[in-house]
Amino acid sequence: MKKLTVFLFAGFLLLSSMKSVEPDMWALFSKTKFVEKLNDEFGMYFLYPKFPEELIEFEGKIVTVSGFYIPLEMNASNIAVLSKFPMAECFFCGGAGPESIVVGYLKNKPNRTIKTDEIVKVRGKLKLNEKDIDELNFILQDAEIIMD
Repeated sequence: MKKLTVFLFAGFLLLSSMKSVEPDMWALFSKTKFVEKLNDEFGMYFLYPKFPEELIEFEGKIVTVSGFYIPLEMNASNIAVLSKFPMAECFFCGGAGPESIVVGYLKNKPNRTIKTDEIVKVRGKLKLNEKDIDELNFILQDAEIIMD
Protein backbone atom coordinates (compact mmCIF):
# COMPACT_ATOMS: atom_id res chain seq x y z
CA MET A 1 0.00 0.00 0.00
CA LYS A 2 2.86 2.37 0.83
CA LYS A 3 4.45 1.74 -2.57
CA LEU A 4 1.15 2.48 -4.32
CA THR A 5 0.80 5.77 -2.40
CA VAL A 6 4.36 6.80 -3.31
CA PHE A 7 3.74 5.81 -6.95
CA LEU A 8 0.50 7.82 -7.14
CA PHE A 9 2.11 10.84 -5.46
CA ALA A 10 5.05 10.71 -7.88
CA GLY A 11 2.65 10.48 -10.81
CA PHE A 12 0.70 13.46 -9.50
CA LEU A 13 3.89 15.52 -9.20
CA LEU A 14 4.93 14.59 -12.72
CA LEU A 15 1.57 15.54 -14.21
CA SER A 16 1.29 18.77 -12.25
CA SER A 17 4.77 19.85 -13.33
CA MET A 18 4.00 19.38 -17.02
CA LYS A 19 2.95 22.55 -18.82
CA SER A 20 0.32 22.31 -21.47
CA VAL A 21 2.02 22.97 -24.78
CA GLU A 22 0.14 25.25 -27.11
CA PRO A 23 0.25 24.32 -30.79
CA ASP A 24 2.38 26.32 -33.21
CA MET A 25 -0.48 27.92 -35.11
CA TRP A 26 1.83 29.41 -37.75
CA ALA A 27 3.05 25.90 -38.58
CA LEU A 28 -0.54 24.73 -38.90
CA PHE A 29 -1.56 27.76 -40.97
CA SER A 30 1.38 27.11 -43.31
CA LYS A 31 -0.03 23.67 -44.18
CA THR A 32 -3.01 25.34 -45.82
CA LYS A 33 -3.00 24.98 -49.59
CA PHE A 34 -4.42 27.70 -51.80
CA VAL A 35 -6.21 27.09 -55.08
CA GLU A 36 -6.92 29.77 -57.64
CA LYS A 37 -10.63 29.86 -58.51
CA LEU A 38 -12.84 32.16 -60.51
CA ASN A 39 -15.07 34.36 -58.37
CA ASP A 40 -18.28 34.82 -60.36
CA GLU A 41 -19.29 38.00 -58.50
CA PHE A 42 -16.09 39.85 -59.43
CA GLY A 43 -15.18 37.96 -62.60
CA MET A 44 -11.66 37.54 -61.24
CA TYR A 45 -9.51 34.73 -59.93
CA PHE A 46 -8.81 34.60 -56.20
CA LEU A 47 -6.89 32.23 -53.95
CA TYR A 48 -9.20 30.03 -51.89
CA PRO A 49 -7.85 27.95 -48.98
CA LYS A 50 -7.99 24.21 -48.52
CA PHE A 51 -7.43 23.75 -44.80
CA PRO A 52 -5.62 20.65 -43.52
CA GLU A 53 -7.54 18.34 -41.18
CA GLU A 54 -5.10 18.98 -38.32
CA LEU A 55 -5.95 22.70 -38.48
CA ILE A 56 -9.70 22.09 -38.85
CA GLU A 57 -9.54 20.25 -35.49
CA PHE A 58 -8.82 23.62 -33.84
CA GLU A 59 -11.76 25.47 -35.37
CA GLY A 60 -14.04 26.78 -32.63
CA LYS A 61 -11.36 26.27 -29.99
CA ILE A 62 -9.37 28.91 -28.11
CA VAL A 63 -5.88 29.32 -29.57
CA THR A 64 -3.02 31.79 -29.08
CA VAL A 65 -1.00 33.34 -31.89
CA SER A 66 2.14 35.39 -31.37
CA GLY A 67 3.20 37.66 -34.20
CA PHE A 68 4.20 41.05 -35.52
CA TYR A 69 1.49 43.69 -35.11
CA ILE A 70 0.32 45.23 -38.39
CA PRO A 71 -1.64 48.46 -37.82
CA LEU A 72 -4.77 49.22 -39.79
CA GLU A 73 -5.67 52.73 -40.88
CA MET A 74 -8.82 52.71 -38.79
CA ASN A 75 -9.81 54.90 -35.87
CA ALA A 76 -9.41 53.25 -32.44
CA SER A 77 -10.13 49.79 -33.73
CA ASN A 78 -11.02 46.54 -32.01
CA ILE A 79 -9.10 44.70 -34.70
CA ALA A 80 -5.58 43.33 -34.43
CA VAL A 81 -3.82 41.95 -37.49
CA LEU A 82 -0.75 39.80 -36.80
CA SER A 83 1.84 38.63 -39.27
CA LYS A 84 4.31 35.81 -38.99
CA PHE A 85 6.82 38.23 -40.52
CA PRO A 86 7.68 41.92 -39.96
CA MET A 87 5.72 44.46 -41.99
CA ALA A 88 8.33 44.71 -44.79
CA GLU A 89 7.98 40.97 -45.41
CA CYS A 90 4.30 40.51 -44.65
CA PHE A 91 1.57 39.38 -47.03
CA PHE A 92 0.46 42.94 -47.79
CA CYS A 93 3.91 44.43 -48.40
CA GLY A 94 6.39 41.64 -49.04
CA GLY A 95 6.47 38.20 -50.57
CA ALA A 96 4.67 36.16 -47.90
CA GLY A 97 1.43 34.34 -48.57
CA PRO A 98 -2.05 34.57 -47.03
CA GLU A 99 -1.12 31.80 -44.57
CA SER A 100 1.14 34.28 -42.77
CA ILE A 101 -1.53 36.65 -41.40
CA VAL A 102 -4.33 36.35 -38.88
CA VAL A 103 -6.95 38.83 -37.72
CA GLY A 104 -8.18 39.09 -34.16
CA TYR A 105 -11.52 40.71 -33.41
CA LEU A 106 -10.88 42.00 -29.91
CA LYS A 107 -13.43 42.04 -27.09
CA ASN A 108 -11.84 45.27 -25.88
CA LYS A 109 -9.69 47.92 -27.49
CA PRO A 110 -6.00 47.69 -26.53
CA ASN A 111 -5.25 49.66 -23.37
CA ARG A 112 -2.15 51.14 -24.98
CA THR A 113 -0.83 52.03 -28.42
CA ILE A 114 0.77 49.05 -30.09
CA LYS A 115 3.62 49.86 -32.44
CA THR A 116 4.11 48.46 -35.93
CA ASP A 117 6.07 45.19 -35.80
CA GLU A 118 5.76 44.94 -32.03
CA ILE A 119 5.43 41.26 -31.15
CA VAL A 120 2.13 40.57 -29.43
CA LYS A 121 0.08 37.53 -28.46
CA VAL A 122 -3.59 37.32 -29.29
CA ARG A 123 -5.88 34.63 -27.90
CA GLY A 124 -9.33 33.89 -29.29
CA LYS A 125 -11.68 31.35 -30.81
CA LEU A 126 -10.39 30.17 -34.18
CA LYS A 127 -12.63 30.57 -37.20
CA LEU A 128 -11.48 29.37 -40.62
CA ASN A 129 -12.75 31.34 -43.60
CA GLU A 130 -12.70 29.64 -46.96
CA LYS A 131 -15.26 31.66 -48.93
CA ASP A 132 -15.49 35.33 -47.92
CA ILE A 133 -12.90 37.17 -50.01
CA ASP A 134 -13.45 40.37 -47.99
CA GLU A 135 -12.12 38.63 -44.87
CA LEU A 136 -8.83 36.99 -43.90
CA ASN A 137 -8.65 33.19 -43.87
CA PHE A 138 -7.60 32.85 -40.22
CA ILE A 139 -9.78 34.68 -37.70
CA LEU A 140 -9.67 34.87 -33.90
CA GLN A 141 -13.09 35.82 -32.53
CA ASP A 142 -13.77 37.23 -29.05
CA ALA A 143 -10.05 37.80 -28.90
CA GLU A 144 -7.80 39.47 -26.35
CA ILE A 145 -4.26 40.69 -26.42
CA ILE A 146 -2.19 38.77 -23.89
CA MET A 147 0.29 40.91 -21.99
CA ASP A 148 3.16 38.96 -20.46
